[in-house]
Amino acid sequence: MAKSPAATPDISVVVPVFDEAAAAPALAREIAEAFAGRAVEIIFVDDASRDKTRAVLAALQPQIPALRVLVHRRNAGQSRAIRSGVLAARAPVIVTLDGDGQNDPADAPRLVDLLAAGPAVLAMVGGERVKRQDSRAKKVASRIANGVRRRLLNDGAADTGCGLKAFRREAFLRLPYFDHIHRYLPAMMLREGYEIAFLPVSHRSRSAGRSKYTNLGRLWAALSDLAGVMWLRARSRDPGGVDEG
Repeated sequence: MAKSPAATPDISVVVPVFDEAAAAPALAREIAEAFAGRAVEIIFVDDASRDKTRAVLAALQPQIPALRVLVHRRNAGQSRAIRSGVLAARAPVIVTLDGDGQNDPADAPRLVDLLAAGPAVLAMVGGERVKRQDSRAKKVASRIANGVRRRLLNDGAADTGCGLKAFRREAFLRLPYFDHIHRYLPAMMLREGYEIAFLPVSHRSRSAGRSKYTNLGRLWAALSDLAGVMWLRARSRDPGGVDEG
């Protein structure tokens, strides 16, 4: 299992959850096992769940000393939950995973290692799901959305919907916040002059609970989000570097 949290951990794992009482305990244990021997803290952000998510996670804390549980007073969405976790994180490197257990925590250390091995300008390593364990309708909708986004934003990302990512906390906090930003991190990192990379990761069937999204809901949000991100990119100006003296 993961060590007790160090005064300054090297890695903060941030997991947004909403009504995931059935899936969260097993996921927390898997994350702890994946990062065994590393200085890590595991931050679950409960986005005002209506079930016993907070209670089941709190009950795990004696078993997983690295586990922290943050709770939103009101439901604010996945991106805000991620941001709350990043703001509370004490490590310079952040790992995010979806709270439904479909991301395999065993893949996460590979992303962290690639980020650590890269230059300082490499700010994010994103996972790209292979052999997705989703419905055909969901996979088709995702393929179309990713294709449109990649064409319009030229971000080089084949799968921004993958929740498994590793990035530098400082770089993330430089980005302008907006709802659903977690789906546009590659484009926003590039906007700030950072480099990004991707690694293939596995994908699992949901073992408990149900999805909080619908294809129609995603499409409606994606249309407005995409227009906003295109505007943000268009309004960015690159100074080419900053010198002092």
